Amino acid sequence: MASRRGWCSNRGVDLVQGNSGGPDGPARPDGQDPADGQGAPVGRRLLLGTLALGAAGLAAAPSLQRGMENALGAVAGKDPTGFTGLLPNGGGFRYYSVVSSVPHKGPDDYRLTVDGLVDREADYTLAELRALPQTRLVRDVQCVTGWRVPETPFKGVRLSRLLDAAGVRSEAKAVRFTCFDGAYSESLTLEQARRADVLVALEMQDKPLSHDHGGPARLYVAPMYFYKSAKWLSGITLTRDVRPGYWEKRGYDVDAWVGRSNGRDGDVPTAA
Repeated sequence: MASRRGWCSNRGVDLVQGNSGGPDGPARPDGQDPADGQGAPVGRRLLLGTLALGAAGLAAAPSLQRGMENALGAVAGKDPTGFTGLLPNGGGFRYYSVVSSVPHKGPDDYRLTVDGLVDREADYTLAELRALPQTRLVRDVQCVTGWRVPETPFKGVRLSRLLDAAGVRSEAKAVRFTCFDGAYSESLTLEQARRADVLVALEMQDKPLSHDHGGPARLYVAPMYFYKSAKWLSGITLTRDVRPGYWEKRGYDVDAWVGRSNGRDGDVPTAA
C-alpha cells in the first residue's frame, strides 16, 4: 500500500489538523508522487522558520489564524517540497496539491456535467445548482491519516437528486467523479451515491466553498474518509462498474468507510 504520510484531498483536500487523508495528496509539481516518499530537500532554516510560524498560528487570535490559513493555502500551492503541509493550521484543514496548479472557476464559467448511462444528460451552471433544494449536514471530517475536524457543516444538493433528474439506466451500477484539476477522480457504487448524506457541496462552514477547499463545488461523502470527497468537481458519470480513483490506484480502499477500512478500525464513524 502507498505510504500514508499525510495528504487528504486532491489538491489539498483540506486536511485535518496536521495531516490529511493520506490518499489526498497527489503527484507533486516536480512530477514525483507523494507515495514514493521522495521530494526536494528541506533546509534547516526553512524547517525552523515554518515550525515557528505554525506554533505562532496556534496561539494567535481567530482573526490571525484565518489570515495564516489563507496565506498557507496560497504558499502550499507553490511549494515543491510539500513541507507546508506539515504546518498546524488554525482552521483545522490542510492544503495539498495533486497538480502544480488548478484553474479558478466561478459563476460565469463553472459547469457540472452528468452523463454516461443516463436517459437525460445534464450540464449545470453554478446558479442552477444553487437554485435546487439544499441540504445542510454537520459531521466530523476524518482523514485517513488520523486527523479529525469535528462538527463541520457542509451544504449542497443531494447527489441522488441529480441522479434522479438524469434518469439512471438499469445497467448502471456505479458513479465516477472527475475534477477540473485534470487529474483527480473518485467513484462510488450507485447505492452509496444515493445515500442522503452524499452531497454536491456548495458551502463549507456556512460559507461558499473557496477555491482552496475545492470550490465552487465538490463532492462530500459524509461516512467515508475525506479523500472520497473530491474537490473541484466537474463531472458525474454513470458506469457499469466501479472504477478506482486517484488514490485507490495507489493502494487505498475503494470502500472507504470511516472506522471500517484502510486498516483504521479504531476511528469513530462519521455517519451511521
